[in-house]
Amino acid sequence: MILHYQFIETAKKNKSRTAIKDRMTGATITFEKALIASLILSKKFSIYKDKYLGIMIPTSAGAMLSSIGTLMAGKIPVMINYSTGAEENCRYAQRKCGFTTIITSRALLEKIKCPLIDGMICIEDIMTGVTVVDKVAAAIRTKLPARSIINSLPATVEDDTAAILFTSGSEKDPKAVQLSHKNIGSNAIDSYSVLELTPDDVMLSGLPLFHIFGLQTNFWLPLTHGFTAVTYANPLEYKTVVSIMKREGCTAIASTPIFLSGYLRESKPGDFEKLTLIVAGADKTPDWLREGYREKHNIEIVEGYGATETSPVISVNRRNWNKPGSVGLPYPSCHVKIIDIATGEELPIGQEGKIMVSGDLVMKGYLDESQTREAITDGWYFTGDIGLLDEDGFLWHKGRLKRFVKIGGEMVSLVKTEMIIEEVLHEDIECCVVDVPDKVKGASLVCVLTHEIDKDKLIKDLADKLPPIAIPKKFLVIDEFPKMGSGKADFRTIGEMAKEKLA
Repeated sequence: MILHYQFIETAKKNKSRTAIKDRMTGATITFEKALIASLILSKKFSIYKDKYLGIMIPTSAGAMLSSIGTLMAGKIPVMINYSTGAEENCRYAQRKCGFTTIITSRALLEKIKCPLIDGMICIEDIMTGVTVVDKVAAAIRTKLPARSIINSLPATVEDDTAAILFTSGSEKDPKAVQLSHKNIGSNAIDSYSVLELTPDDVMLSGLPLFHIFGLQTNFWLPLTHGFTAVTYANPLEYKTVVSIMKREGCTAIASTPIFLSGYLRESKPGDFEKLTLIVAGADKTPDWLREGYREKHNIEIVEGYGATETSPVISVNRRNWNKPGSVGLPYPSCHVKIIDIATGEELPIGQEGKIMVSGDLVMKGYLDESQTREAITDGWYFTGDIGLLDEDGFLWHKGRLKRFVKIGGEMVSLVKTEMIIEEVLHEDIECCVVDVPDKVKGASLVCVLTHEIDKDKLIKDLADKLPPIAIPKKFLVIDEFPKMGSGKADFRTIGEMAKEKLA
């Protein structure tokens, strides 16, 4: 699939169907209008000399149509994270990819107090410059057959880069990931089939498009398959999002556990009457969250797993075949194997090792070729995670390899300790376990929480569930965990905060 070509085909077949309901602006945009707007923007963007165009616009019709317009202009969109230091991220992206022009929003810059830096062009100014002639010319082009429109654009092949995204940087500096049309397109095709979506579905699109989870599931998936995306730029405004989902009759949502917990808390029975699919990803899904949606809304969360480098979905549970706690069955176009950490030998069913992935979903590579060689061997990408495959082919994620720590000669999983602590507490308390240097054991564990607890009781309760070396002896409380734009905990920052407090 070539993404913008497929969008054109879909738009021509679904002219009067709603493509985007933008709940920030109140605009309802049909597929025909979306195609007209994309063609107008492609003409405006074609004047810029850069091969890449930065896109820093919140999740909205403007962000989606700017990305399509960029591809139609024969350029590559670089999706920039505005949630964690916008100015720094813009300059980092410009340096890393070697470009100047960034399409952004004046309203966003004012809201996040980001200065106008060299190369920034506000979408509001671009739209002010759209003339009647521009609109008529684009409208006339949309009357042509889809193939004629496609042939009028710069030639594109499936292996061309469709987007540059940056890894979260939760553990190290972000890497620039090149994802091709084949990568994102194959993942969107698998998502539509595996999740049993239909043209009548309505997707709540609230995830940021600078993360691949949002870019694929909230944007390209609906716009290449002809169903509606309801956009709202701030997934943290829980009450508002719940209201939007109820009013718009959303049938599907793909989101992260932290956002889903907010929607659960702020919703009432009946608010999600039309909702038939909740896909959770980007972080582990706690049992209390599953139970909460079962009890309040009679709906089962299906958990999935992926990475920026895999476009993103590797595996997901199915609507009618769900093993809670697992991250589901691999996608049809994805191959998964588990290999021994030390020897690299493929392991049998049920044994834990490194999760390796191959298939059309695996990225073209990082911009830094040396990083690509470290990550991909003979077409197999190492996710950085530890897991196992069970007898039914379900994948079980056991944690990041880098979130294992050696204590007294034994490997301890920080993720497992977190999961057991959350299970014991049975409360909506965020927990993050980090390791700090220890002169005797090499490392010791510190449990960082968002609320005060009875520490002695917790340690006692953990005694029959974890070995002594995996039980934290020190506890710290911080009011709110620093988060990445996806809602995932920023482990690196939390670890630094813990070390500072202990010092």
